[in-house]
Amino acid sequence: MIKVFLQPHDISYAAELASMIATPSVQCALALKSEDCTPQAMIQFIRTMQLEEMEGHFYSRMIRDEQHQLIGVITLKNIDEVTKTCHMSTWIAEPYWGRGYNFLAKEQILYTAFAQYDLQYVFAGARSENLRSRKSQRKLPYMTMRVEEEFASEHRKLERLEQTPCVLNVIKRFDFLNWYNHYRIAG
Repeated sequence: MIKVFLQPHDISYAAELASMIATPSVQCALALKSEDCTPQAMIQFIRTMQLEEMEGHFYSRMIRDEQHQLIGVITLKNIDEVTKTCHMSTWIAEPYWGRGYNFLAKEQILYTAFAQYDLQYVFAGARSENLRSRKSQRKLPYMTMRVEEEFASEHRKLERLEQTPCVLNVIKRFDFLNWYNHYRIAG
């Protein structure tokens, strides 16, 4: 049975994260340059995540599998206590694709978003050309797809950040918690 564990970032894992993110499939999916995939870049990423978490803007975790192997990263970013929103990003190392780890990691971090941070909306965007990410998001039973018009300003911010056309999806608190409570009772 697959399981995931979410662990706070630690710079002692920078080289391992760099190795995983530097694989062509992951690097391409994340639109990273080679210099973004070095151990030094990962140290900077981890320090930034730690600082942003202390300031209450991000909540980022390393994802581990049932053998406690490091398999990816999941992040709630740009947490806004006023609008009760944030954006979510995830990447999983290629050897672990298609096994259900992404689904389980999202379940855990979304529960944190809605139960601990009391958010109302978690946005999940993807570059239009990132078909793998878009397909993964469609599998989530609590996801509301294609909300670009409903959340036009969030969509514009995402496209400015990514500098390319993007799709915008959202997980709404009510939808996720209803699914989660039913899933937990049924499961």
